[in-house]
Amino acid sequence: MTSAEAGSLRRLAPPARRFLAHRKGVLVRLGLWSLAEAGQAFMVGQAVARSVDEGFLAGDPRRGLLWLGVALVAVLSGARVVRGVFAQLAGVTEPLRDGLVRRAVDRSMARAAPGGPGGTDRAAVSRLTNQVEIARDSFAGLVLTLRSFVFTAAGALLGLLSLHPALLVVVLPPLAAGLALFLVTLRPMAAAQRRALAADEALGEHAASARAALRDLAACGTGPGVERRGAELVADAAAAARTLAGWAAVRTAALGVAGHLPVLALLVAVGWLRGRGVSVGALLGAFTYLVQSLLPALHTLMTALGAAGSRLLVVLDRILGPEPEPEPEPEPALGPGSALGPGVESGPSTASAPGAAAFAVHTAAAPAVELRAVTVSYGVRAEPVLDALDLRVAPGEHLAVVGPSGIGKSTLTRLVAGTLAPSRGEVRVAGRAVTGRPAAELAALRVLVPQDAYVFSGTVGDNLAYLRTDASRAELGAAIDVFGLAPLVERLGGPDATVRPAELSPGERQLVALARAYLSPAPLLLLDEATCHLDPASEARAEEALAGRSGTLVVVAHRLSSAVRADRILVLDGVRAQCGTHAELLGRSPLYRDLTGHWNS
Repeated sequence: MTSAEAGSLRRLAPPARRFLAHRKGVLVRLGLWSLAEAGQAFMVGQAVARSVDEGFLAGDPRRGLLWLGVALVAVLSGARVVRGVFAQLAGVTEPLRDGLVRRAVDRSMARAAPGGPGGTDRAAVSRLTNQVEIARDSFAGLVLTLRSFVFTAAGALLGLLSLHPALLVVVLPPLAAGLALFLVTLRPMAAAQRRALAADEALGEHAASARAALRDLAACGTGPGVERRGAELVADAAAAARTLAGWAAVRTAALGVAGHLPVLALLVAVGWLRGRGVSVGALLGAFTYLVQSLLPALHTLMTALGAAGSRLLVVLDRILGPEPEPEPEPEPALGPGSALGPGVESGPSTASAPGAAAFAVHTAAAPAVELRAVTVSYGVRAEPVLDALDLRVAPGEHLAVVGPSGIGKSTLTRLVAGTLAPSRGEVRVAGRAVTGRPAAELAALRVLVPQDAYVFSGTVGDNLAYLRTDASRAELGAAIDVFGLAPLVERLGGPDATVRPAELSPGERQLVALARAYLSPAPLLLLDEATCHLDPASEARAEEALAGRSGTLVVVAHRLSSAVRADRILVLDGVRAQCGTHAELLGRSPLYRDLTGHWNS
């Protein structure tokens, strides 16, 4: 057992004991119904044995049929027993679900309350809708199968003993050996399942990120590295799958030993058993106990423990276990990379922890963008995408953001736009916090233009004036000229012509969205690869126009020329973000030198 599993069991044992202690009445009633199930299993084998020995072989077919009728009644009574079991089962499983829901809600409320850890609990919805149901269903399945196996096995073994003790001598050894072999495989197979799941998730995440970044990989020449990483993940997933398959083979062997070897042993030992006085009816009764009761219950037990048991342990630990300890706030420390904007006071930047960066821009007015120790993690236990990031962008500054795909560039723009809440830290635009601010207020502070430009069915003028409905004809015409949209507008039939988005190319849609942002009165423009479908000349013209308007421009760049045009460049590398001019970063950022080398090649 791993230390994590042992810790989970230690944490879950006390609440499990308390939960069961408060439901003794339900457990007693469930036990009584289970005794009835054991009696049913006992009677079926006994009736078969007596129908043969005391009826058909004794020349009394009426007596034999009477005992077979008793067996039939015992089988049919199983429906009533199952109904009673399920009625009592609800008294255990439903309180468990209610308690887990309360625990999940209390945890989320405590996290959001003043003095709590803070941040958005993104796992809360999963715990309430998915994990709680998994726990309830897994717990119900385990209770049913464990209870059924224990009482059915007791009834069947008692029946074998009552028929003849020699039957247990033949049946018990292979049964116990198969069950022991199965129990030995539980821990290593659970660990192999977790490793296989983790490897599969890592491979899927890598494939998804690589597929979404094909353009970046081609532009930056980083495809071979991504390919090597993919090959490593495939090898890891294959190794994990082979290990899991090996343990699955052992489990299948255990099921074969416990599920089939007792029947074969009974067949082989018929002569030996007959020599010790075991009757024909007793032999048929023993086969009935094995095939009808004992082996099906054992098969169900092995299947349930192998699947539901591990799921239940993991889910309960996630819901009932302690919150992850918050990471300590990084202590400022002088770092080697100063990040200075045009005409600002000189001062050192800070690099306080891996993944952290601080960029000092001192101005009299509030910064256009300010991030204070911002951390973003997509999940409570996930590795942070941005870790304790400090950033200041001066009013009117043009900042470019670069880095490999999946490193957090789009996450950064969403944070600044207010569409994503940080796990920890604070994001401010023009001196005002953006997290939780109404959409109307956010629209007055910034405009976010994503890679997939939004163009709606309407006139050209309506699309361009979408963010500034009072724009004049002259202002619309100026925007059309600045972004080179005149040929497109003429082709469509003028500013009052109807636009059909499906008839525009991706680059034309991006130009319309950029012109719309240009007309917006918002002081901050955020371009998240919003020029990726433009040719270099059109991209340069668009970015120069946007940088020339009154306000601040933050651009996620995918070309070297786009980064060089900026006042400063922020390099995200997942370890230590750096910021500076093109020349400064060439001297101190190996990643930036690597990116520019690929861009130039």
